[in-house]
Amino acid sequence: MQDLERLDHDSLKGAIEALLLVSTDAVPATELSGILGVEPSEAASALAELAAEYSDANRGFQLREVAGGWRLFTHPAYHDVVERYVLSWDTRRLSQAALETLAVIAYHQPVTREGVKAVRGVNSDGVIASLKEKGLVREVGHERDRSRATLFGTTQRFLETFGLKSLSELPPLEDFAPDEESKRFIRERLSGRAISSTLEETADDIDEEQELMGDDYSDEDLGAAAGDATGEKDAPTPPDPNAQEDDSPEVDG
Repeated sequence: MQDLERLDHDSLKGAIEALLLVSTDAVPATELSGILGVEPSEAASALAELAAEYSDANRGFQLREVAGGWRLFTHPAYHDVVERYVLSWDTRRLSQAALETLAVIAYHQPVTREGVKAVRGVNSDGVIASLKEKGLVREVGHERDRSRATLFGTTQRFLETFGLKSLSELPPLEDFAPDEESKRFIRERLSGRAISSTLEETADDIDEEQELMGDDYSDEDLGAAAGDATGEKDAPTPPDPNAQEDDSPEVDG
């Protein structure tokens, strides 16, 4: 194990360390180079050297490149003791519901509130609002259909919190499935094939029936066919309490 290099007062590495310590976000090498007045390649080289030095010295912290920038992290070997310390004062710890919702958004983004609800099976509006407050998710747009529903996605802070360079580093969700049936279910839920295929089949059936019936096919028939496909049927007309049945006896005045 080698000793950490002794730094001069005006050392580039020392200046980078000072900036990283006061930064709450990952800092790109280009931003550091602009602040310190050096070439981006010089800053990138100094960052890589610092990361290697910390690793060789087996320090309690590491310098890693995440989310397009560089940030200091505690060493994984001390995860347990750090967790105990943080949980003793961290009131913003994510609940199970928040973790589930965050996972749905991360793997299915951009996704609407209804999309999250479809996967979790419960209303998640409050949880999404909490995740927005924590800076882990954000609004990324709106659906193009008539509903104009808000679409949600993850943030750069999400990448930094979970130590990811990009969303491509998310582990395949299917790896957590216990069997093939569960894997198929996950694939369908994330791709939307299960819902879209049903709608496409319904549309094909309606078109085929419309061709067979020609002009006799009315808008009322179309609505009935769509209702059958979605499981929605017209409610029966309630009886009129003032009406008399045809076979009821007439009473003379």
